[in-house]
Amino acid sequence: MGAITDVPGIRVGHHQKSDDGWLSGVTVILPPPGTTGSVDVGGGGPATHETDALDPTTLTSAVDAVVLTGGSAYGLVTAHGVQQWCEENGRGFPVPGGVVPIVPAAAIFDLGRGGDFSARPTAEMGYAAAVAAAAEKDGHDVERGNVGAGLGALMARTYKGGVGTASVTLENGVVLGALAVVNALGLPVGLSPAAPAAAATPEPPGLNTTLVVVATNAVLDKTECKRTASAAQAGIARALDPSHTLADGDTVFCLATGDLPLDRGTEAARQISLITLQSAAADVVRLAILDGVSSAAAVSTPAGEYDAYGSTLR
Repeated sequence: MGAITDVPGIRVGHHQKSDDGWLSGVTVILPPPGTTGSVDVGGGGPATHETDALDPTTLTSAVDAVVLTGGSAYGLVTAHGVQQWCEENGRGFPVPGGVVPIVPAAAIFDLGRGGDFSARPTAEMGYAAAVAAAAEKDGHDVERGNVGAGLGALMARTYKGGVGTASVTLENGVVLGALAVVNALGLPVGLSPAAPAAAATPEPPGLNTTLVVVATNAVLDKTECKRTASAAQAGIARALDPSHTLADGDTVFCLATGDLPLDRGTEAARQISLITLQSAAADVVRLAILDGVSSAAAVSTPAGEYDAYGSTLR
């Protein structure tokens, strides 16, 4: 399967809590300085921070870190801790007197899953996850499953979700990696359990999200990162059904470290290079999501509800 850290310079750190009513955490993706990035939000219920700064029409192009967190909108405070770490290490957009770190973030809904609705990630946890990422060596293995932002993740409000990752290397040497936090309303495509008996009072859909970071060693500008993030959303749809619903906050970030130029000798060559890369991005997202599903531990379900599917997961 590989990992997002197969892209040289990309590091991943997790921090989580799972006691005293907690079941939530933070995952930080730390790219090398100067990495270009953008984002595409495809779900109808996103919880995000600083994503406007990644629009191709805005001033900055470099991304200093990406934060994926639990805690819904409350958990976005974790980005402040990562900003603190970046400032302490001189990473950020230069301004008179110092730097302003560009640290976008996105959150999944996992409130109350450990028993305490107020147990949600803090700025200190974000800082700890950044420290953990910085301490890793280049090319390190990435912990999968019930860790970091995936600790309290569920699918279809019943089955365990989690963190997954995958990578692919193209013939021209371009490496693409993806990391996904799977907390989806939907289930993996092709696996359809029998529906449970209808409740007397139907429950509203849950609040759900699949968060993804795609990274590549290719040279991409901010607009090309935006288009790659948009194309990579197809990987969510290929892996999960339904996806991009009103109750999902599906968000894909794209990071380009800029180590390997694409063939841009002619307009046709440029288009082929980008189409090939963006098609591969969608597929590596699909693989990362399925890795997150298979890496997560099974959880108990109400008696008789989706038993066949639970057995499949195990």
